[in-house]
Amino acid sequence: MRFETSPIRSKALRDGARGQTCKLQLAGVCVGGTDTTVLAHLPSAPHGMALKGDDLVAVEACCACHDAIDGRIAYDWQPGEREEAIFSALTRQLHSWAVRGLISVKGAA
Repeated sequence: MRFETSPIRSKALRDGARGQTCKLQLAGVCVGGTDTTVLAHLPSAPHGMALKGDDLVAVEACCACHDAIDGRIAYDWQPGEREEAIFSALTRQLHSWAVRGLISVKGAA
């Protein structure tokens, strides 16, 4: 199902990625530093193939993990591993944004 609205974009989330740790942390791939971290959009259905999804469906990732998740470098994904990596990274990312005050949840303490 595609959304008929424009993707959500946030300069605060994009700029906030600089200097952060990689949330994907792919074994044997992650460079571990913070100097190449960018906001990496994850594969998502709402906006179709080859179109970036919402900034809310993205994680702070190092250049190497970003390349692996986007398929620009070879990575021997085991069945279900890519999906688990994406889910785990997005979970870490949402928590990080909430703690840093970049997103909020109405009614949350």
